[in-house]
Amino acid sequence: MQYLALGMTVVMAVMLASSSISAAPVTAERIHSAESEPGSWLVHGRTWGEQRFSPLAEVNGENVRDLGLAWSFLTGTKRGIEATPLVADGVMYITTTWSRVHALDAKTGKLLWSYDPQVPGSAGRKPCCDVVNRGVALLDDKVFVGTIDGRLIALEATSGNVIWDVVTVDQSRSYSITGAPRVARGKVIIGNGGAELGVRGYVSAYEAETGKLSWRFYTVPGHPSKPFEQPELALAAKTWSKDSLWETGLGGTVWDSMAYDPGLNLLYVGVGNSTPYNRKVRSPGGGDNLFLTSILAINPDTGRMAWYYQTTPAENWDYTATQHMILADLELDGKQRSVLLQAPKNGFFYVLDRATGELLSAEKYVPVTWATGIDMKTGRPVETGADWNDSPVTVRPGPGGGHNWQPMSYSPQTGLVYIPVDFNRYTFLADGDFRFVPGWWNTGEDFPEMVRMLAEFPPMAVDPPTRLLAWDPVEQKAAWHVDHRAFKSAGTLATAGNLVFQGTGGEFVAYAADTGDRLWSSEVGVGIMAPPISYSIDGEQYVAVMAGLGGGSLAITPVLVENEGRLLVYKLNGKAGMPAYRAKEYPEPELPDMVASEKSISEGQDLYSRYCLLCHGVGAVSGGVLPDLRYASREVHDLWLPIVLGGLYQDRGMASFADLIDTEDAEKIHAYIVHEARKIPVK
Repeated sequence: MQYLALGMTVVMAVMLASSSISAAPVTAERIHSAESEPGSWLVHGRTWGEQRFSPLAEVNGENVRDLGLAWSFLTGTKRGIEATPLVADGVMYITTTWSRVHALDAKTGKLLWSYDPQVPGSAGRKPCCDVVNRGVALLDDKVFVGTIDGRLIALEATSGNVIWDVVTVDQSRSYSITGAPRVARGKVIIGNGGAELGVRGYVSAYEAETGKLSWRFYTVPGHPSKPFEQPELALAAKTWSKDSLWETGLGGTVWDSMAYDPGLNLLYVGVGNSTPYNRKVRSPGGGDNLFLTSILAINPDTGRMAWYYQTTPAENWDYTATQHMILADLELDGKQRSVLLQAPKNGFFYVLDRATGELLSAEKYVPVTWATGIDMKTGRPVETGADWNDSPVTVRPGPGGGHNWQPMSYSPQTGLVYIPVDFNRYTFLADGDFRFVPGWWNTGEDFPEMVRMLAEFPPMAVDPPTRLLAWDPVEQKAAWHVDHRAFKSAGTLATAGNLVFQGTGGEFVAYAADTGDRLWSSEVGVGIMAPPISYSIDGEQYVAVMAGLGGGSLAITPVLVENEGRLLVYKLNGKAGMPAYRAKEYPEPELPDMVASEKSISEGQDLYSRYCLLCHGVGAVSGGVLPDLRYASREVHDLWLPIVLGGLYQDRGMASFADLIDTEDAEKIHAYIVHEARKIPVK
């Protein structure tokens, strides 16, 4: 189904005639020769190999102390910011929350045009992990963006006008798009998210000129009563029980990482987790459940698979393989190899031959308890018995992974990969009465009981929470590391100036790429998750990063300042003033006169734990990105039912929950919130 939007009806900031963009098309030839354009950043990882290495060296270890803010841009948002900016011919293209796109003068920060795809607020319930967007793709004269409600849109690069707009998903189900599209062979490739909420994963390729679907690769089989959509599913189906929960869609969404090797003409795609997580419920009787948590090598012309490697057979812990992949050439055992590098959630760093998929090495880059190692003969993990179907099990890493979506980078100069590492543990507890609920979280966990367990046995803190890890992929060991106090990791950038840039907490920092020495920092106030980039204009090198917390830890990410999103661009001797930031303030609760029984409050707590805590926090305590309901205004209390059941605030992202709970349930949740609010000390 395809729509054509005419004129400027959805372009929110109309481009001024004096701001006309004059640029050469970003052709496939330019992208293929990206190394000859060191001042540009044409694709998500700067090159198709996704190394996120800038050849620019004007800013280096000797003068990085002179780096200052050149300009900034306020996004007007307070949700998570995860985008990688692209820069071509002096124009920067960024995305912000709700899939909005902005084109800026990359030298001055002047806004050239903005585009709002008008995603309905009710779609805010569909992504697992905030209404984020990781960026656009460029090809020829077009800018491509995926939207939260599952569309892929082509815009005119010069104006932001819509060229074509195609729906890529069944919008009646909980599909979403948060990842950046990729381009290869005249096609735009896009995946989707929604595995936790019950969808079937796939990756699609559309003709860049017309938006016509070229091919689609399903990552898990459909119901056995239906024919296979592609030949590879015959292989996959053998690894699933005939009694699998087909109605859930089974997951396997392609929600982020891809890379492309033009020499081999192979597109590498990372596949995500299952629905539900609990493998004994999902596929009774066992099986590897292909192609969950796999790396796929696909011919972008035909959509046919060349090879696959499954990182976590019979996935059971949300160990996605959608994390950033890097293509590099390494000398291994005296032989030059073309390899693919990945540090997925499961805690092992993989080196694969990218022509064949052969496993060359795999070692732990963080503490791992679910497996002792990887059997190099079979390529399979040696599990420790961390199955949680029958009793609670604590594993490391937890579902957040040792490394999540935040991109890592690779420096050919040092031979090191710079990984934004997370340290976490998690206790899984199975829901013995699991039933599939369309449109809501179907992980197979007993959230109410887990909350009670947390209250009785608080989890041990993991210290440090995050780390910048410099990893040697040849020796498969750490070269150096820097521990962070920040709760959230941020993506990295390596440069030819022997520098690694990364955000941490409210700072943006530069480290020496060879030693990890801290060389420079800028206090930005707002937390950073997004990866930096570097580009040059008129002989000056710039370093840019987007700031704003949120994402997968939306409910528990501590926000101490108002989470006002911003783009920050630095250069040597930059003199611009840093945008102000404000401390997060909480008003006195404005509580209604409400009397509820202990039973109602207890039942309200269970309902809250099942339906609300993923956004508003465990125990009704929010990290601050989304509202802490204990501090709700009197208006919210008075309009509780119209908001929760009627969708009164859906334009703000709070969709109706009438499909999941009734009036009595909503009132019990309200009683629980008020009960918790009354525990707050009066100022």
